[in-house]
Amino acid sequence: MNPPLKNDRFLRALLREPVDATPVWMMRQAGRYLPEYRATRARAGSFMSLCTAPELACEVTLQPLARFPLDAAILFSDILTVPDAMGLGLSFAEGEGPRFAHPVRSAAEIERLGVPDPELELGYVMDAVRLIRRELAGRVPL
Repeated sequence: MNPPLKNDRFLRALLREPVDATPVWMMRQAGRYLPEYRATRARAGSFMSLCTAPELACEVTLQPLARFPLDAAILFSDILTVPDAMGLGLSFAEGEGPRFAHPVRSAAEIERLGVPDPELELGYVMDAVRLIRRELAGRVPL
């Protein structure tokens, strides 16, 4: 069970309820501008290693909250982990970006795609979510 939120401003705003101030959060909160992010990324060795290590994903998710009075935490992950979990074989080429070992090129290939089980194929994301929520201790929503 998670503790009650101490700051639910972001969630209330999403529900169109009155808030005392406009909530603040930033896309890519963990972004490349933070020296602590760059240090954690270097420790991880690769972007995918950073995404797939729940402890490191948690660390990077929480870093901006240590610096700024934000109203929400943004999970550090990558949307492409989902197609990777569907069997497309994600990798990141340094300086080039994401690549799939098995790109989908036809309707038949789309039909063959499986639906990943979040706890199995994306267990590292689910573990990161649980760890982050525990570390947030209700400070802000994730």
